Amino acid sequence: MTTNEPQALSRKRVISLDLTTNTYDNVQEEILHRARNGMHGMICFANAHMAIEAQQKPAVAQAMSKADWIVTDGVPLIWALKSLYSIQQERIAGMDMMPSLLEQAAKENIPVFLFGSTPDMLARFVAVCEERFPELTIAGVVSPPFRPATEEEDEQIARQIKDSGARLVFVALGCPKQELWMARMRERIPAVLLGIGGALPLLVGETKRAPLWIRQMGMEWMFRLMQEPQRLLKRYLTTNSQYIWYLSRQFLAQKRNK
Repeated sequence: MTTNEPQALSRKRVISLDLTTNTYDNVQEEILHRARNGMHGMICFANAHMAIEAQQKPAVAQAMSKADWIVTDGVPLIWALKSLYSIQQERIAGMDMMPSLLEQAAKENIPVFLFGSTPDMLARFVAVCEERFPELTIAGVVSPPFRPATEEEDEQIARQIKDSGARLVFVALGCPKQELWMARMRERIPAVLLGIGGALPLLVGETKRAPLWIRQMGMEWMFRLMQEPQRLLKRYLTTNSQYIWYLSRQFLAQKRNK
């Protein structure tokens, strides 16, 4: 294997997602390997909501199929891998990976770019990075209009990111918008695209991380719900029940096949 050849990672199907089964450290090193070498890449930090979006929306499923890694951000997906395949999968959360990659990018002089969110959030991101990672090269930040982008706008932002020299592009548009955007842009930008979801508000201090003991119980979703009930209550009620239904159906089908 040459130094520029990415390592193949194994995958297992859970509902609609082909989940990457590997360790946090190995996935992070593969991301950095591609970034160092100016290679294309796309990573999705998956949870139950993403699984249902891909199950019910063909466009989202098609976008997810272009991802190089679909990692286990949500604990329900970890439980699913154990139930379906007896795999003890490590959690790979975007809210852990983002600051870790920023720290490593600062050490290795890997330029980063942030696309998405609001101008205020982007300004806070820059301020936090200047304080926590003073050696980090921020190649650019862009808050896009809150509407579907035109093809001309996609080409313009692709050129802007490419010309900036960024090798890690953090995408904060929310699921599934960020996954659709990354799938369109993956081949146009010589960088690793990371759909970071709720990691950005946590990094800048807008939201708080659940205590470790709550995370270990798999109840971080409840902690987030308490912080953002208006935004998350309806989604959790709908998504969680659908997730249980689809997973139960897969489990029973797999059991019959065995």
